[in-house]
Amino acid sequence: MQAILGRYGLGQVVDQEDDDLLLRDLLDMHPDAAEKVGPGVDRFRVIATPRGHHKGPEAVLVDGSKVAFSYQKCLDAPTHRQRVLAAMRTEIQPQVNTYYESRKASHTLVSDESGQPLAPADVHVSYFRGPRFHDIAMEFVQAAGGFDAVDLTGETARGLALFTDRTLAERWHAHHQEHAVLGLLSAKENLRRPRV
Repeated sequence: MQAILGRYGLGQVVDQEDDDLLLRDLLDMHPDAAEKVGPGVDRFRVIATPRGHHKGPEAVLVDGSKVAFSYQKCLDAPTHRQRVLAAMRTEIQPQVNTYYESRKASHTLVSDESGQPLAPADVHVSYFRGPRFHDIAMEFVQAAGGFDAVDLTGETARGLALFTDRTLAERWHAHHQEHAVLGLLSAKENLRRPRV
């Protein structure tokens, strides 16, 4: 992160793809990521921190608004809420993979936004055509009694936790299957959209 901030002057847009991708991944780890990302990030700039002593990142959203964020907060240990949301993504990954494989098998690897053909390495499965993943997940968690009602396993070999209550996991799978409207985008198109 320090190397990225060192590469850009104040007010400069972060224009190197690897730097941009790292900042997007970092912002996803912010405890208030849903609020920070809003309608989606268009690009990042380097700005002076509020006290003006250091450089820091700023997200420029697709609606033109600007949101500064602390990269230090992004690197703190994840909260239980963040761990539950990550586990929820892990739990439904087979559904997402099945959707991708069905599109690949039917030779329809094209962007559902632009209509452009997509190379397999450039495909992102996205929720842009329906409710966001975050909204689907929050509805389920509220019905289940809140985040504290969801117990997780320790991290697996892949570093990801799962639901300990497999009945609750099956209910989550069914809820996601019922509400998710998946589509395909290029990596670049998807990176411009909300990622929570």
